[in-house]
Amino acid sequence: MRYVSTRGGAPAARFSDILLEGLAADGGLYVPEAIPRLDASEWERLRGLSYAELACEILARFIDDIPAADLRRIVAGAYTREIFGSEAIVPFKTLEPGLHLLGLSNGPTLAFKDMAMQLLGPLFEYLLARRARPEDRRLNILGATSGDTGSAAEYAMRGRQGIRVFMLSPQGRMSAFQRAQMYSLQDANIFNLAVKGVFDDCQDLVKAVNSDAAFKARYRIGAVNSINWGRIAAQLVYYVWGWLRATRSSGEEISFAVPSGNFGNIYAGHLAREMGLPLRQLILATNENDVLDEFFRTGRYRARKSIEVHATSSPSMDIAKASNFERYVFDLTGRDGSAVRELWRKLEHEGEFDLSGSAYFARVAATGFVSGRSSHADRLDTMRRIHERYGVTIDPHTADGIKVGLAHRQAGVPLVCLETALPIKFAETIREALGRDPERPAGFERIEQLPQRCSVIDAEAGALKRYIASHAG
Repeated sequence: MRYVSTRGGAPAARFSDILLEGLAADGGLYVPEAIPRLDASEWERLRGLSYAELACEILARFIDDIPAADLRRIVAGAYTREIFGSEAIVPFKTLEPGLHLLGLSNGPTLAFKDMAMQLLGPLFEYLLARRARPEDRRLNILGATSGDTGSAAEYAMRGRQGIRVFMLSPQGRMSAFQRAQMYSLQDANIFNLAVKGVFDDCQDLVKAVNSDAAFKARYRIGAVNSINWGRIAAQLVYYVWGWLRATRSSGEEISFAVPSGNFGNIYAGHLAREMGLPLRQLILATNENDVLDEFFRTGRYRARKSIEVHATSSPSMDIAKASNFERYVFDLTGRDGSAVRELWRKLEHEGEFDLSGSAYFARVAATGFVSGRSSHADRLDTMRRIHERYGVTIDPHTADGIKVGLAHRQAGVPLVCLETALPIKFAETIREALGRDPERPAGFERIEQLPQRCSVIDAEAGALKRYIASHAG
């Protein structure tokens, strides 16, 4: 298995090389040179496997340069009852016949990002330890978070040999619980930076540093955001897990409803579909920041300016530019790197591109995507209805997914909604919807009262580079 850039200007590389890199040298994102496909009998053969066993079966198709025994050991250690709270790892809950909830939020930071991060931590450490030169056995991870990626990355990387984490978050744009999860960590290898701006400013800073090849090489900069292919591969597994639990035999189709901001989570579902998993629809839900919904409705991809980003009650989706969307467009263009390069050049200079009426946009329907938008009133209403009807409390992002999912639900096709975070992370919105506090998991009783450690910086690449240079290992 080799990986190529969505912009066609970087040499093909193996998994062990791209895992630590983030962006490709030409500014594109890595994708497999060819997508592996499974037939009906191969999907059926996966029934009955534990989550860790399933993960190993799927990941081995993308990771063939780590010895099989080592990969099995790493995967088995990442997905355990001790880390995720149950043998299932990903609980599957039926709300009513044909309507299901896939529980992705039982890891250390109570959000779906743990599903990938708990694997990336030991993978990073494993690959660093096998580098020949001692000076190469270190990595400075640079990431941006709108709420959940940061804490998941930090909990997965804390205390790991040779790894330091520099995590950017938008100042004042996360919930109190999300801030406490990150800023209360006192590990010497964790550095939290609050950026004076919105999430997209943080994301732009990460890309700016990654685009400086000399700085990136000197300080050995790596990435854990969803631009990292390892994140996508790990997230693919739970789509297969959900399909196996919602069906009884090969060939049965289901649909997934996915709240989406940065497009990484739902892109993993697209990848599963491209591999042959029988998925009818991938239902994309946005909040008031509806960049992706606008594209799937109209063909126009229009990145918002920072000042246009709404602060909403589903803050992890308050995103103006979806970094993983480039991977999907690469597929729409027939995997034409030059076409993607031109589209992203236009996006950078004009702030948008329009595929309506093009052969590219005509291919969207064949990929199974539909979309919709959810407002604050919508998510409050959905949270109330799910609680009243099924006795289940959901967080606002999951509510966005369910609201849009139900709007596109098709008779006779099971609908699986992804639960992306536990309600405690957004207690203020839960109180507004239900009139009471959400249940607080053990170990998080007084997290907001813990001492917090964070540095504030301007949304300027030079300031970030200076901070990294003075704190990098």
